Amino acid sequence: MNRYEGRRALITGGGSGIGQATVLRMLAEGGTVVAADVSEAGLRDTVGKAGADAARLTTVVVNIADEASVRAGVAAGVEALGGLDVLVNAAGILRSSHTHETSLADFTAVLTVNLTGTFLMIRESIPALLEGDAPAVVNFSSTSAMFAHPYMAAYAASKGGIQSMTHALAAEYGKQGIRFTAVQPGSISSGMTDGSGESRQSQGPGLPEDTDWSLFAKLSPALGQGFAGPEAVAGVVAMLASDDGKFITGTEVRIDGGTHY
Repeated sequence: MNRYEGRRALITGGGSGIGQATVLRMLAEGGTVVAADVSEAGLRDTVGKAGADAARLTTVVVNIADEASVRAGVAAGVEALGGLDVLVNAAGILRSSHTHETSLADFTAVLTVNLTGTFLMIRESIPALLEGDAPAVVNFSSTSAMFAHPYMAAYAASKGGIQSMTHALAAEYGKQGIRFTAVQPGSISSGMTDGSGESRQSQGPGLPEDTDWSLFAKLSPALGQGFAGPEAVAGVVAMLASDDGKFITGTEVRIDGGTHY
């Protein structure tokens, strides 16, 4: 299946987890991809895992929380691709704590990377997307945007903002041909949820030592298979940004194994 043959994609968080899985999925389907990440080591890992498909992969180091870095990174990505058809905003961070013990610096950091970073990537990419072929943007919300995830107020706020922004952008640019959708991953095993790795600008959940685990009683996948791997989300992202998703915009898709059915 070569849904991405001839399509050009820029994917943030491409150095690990779901972002990396999405890079590999779109490459496997024939796409030409720029993987962006704050971690050079993570990007090298992605190149290694791409195998023969690495001939169609370019990497760029980008800190999505920094306006100048985003501007330079998007410009480099668009130049390498010769245009832009798909933008996937997978980069993000997760920090967890009791809300009354959360510093303003930590709260702001989560909002800056997750919400502002997504905005910056979209703003800088829109001119190229307007010239692209069937342009599509896939943003990363989370099940935390709609369902209670204790100790994650900052993360939930950032992901709720991304979800609302996705709807607004879909309305604003629909007549100009750009589709905007969001995915809501939940119960997915990745560097963000297990605290491993520097990539995706991620930090692990770092739950408080006195965490009340009974608050997580409803956060188990109904399918009874435990947490899924990043590829479960990558497949949906690939569908949404492909011609198969051509009639989908201004909405989100929850991918959580029925955790929040």
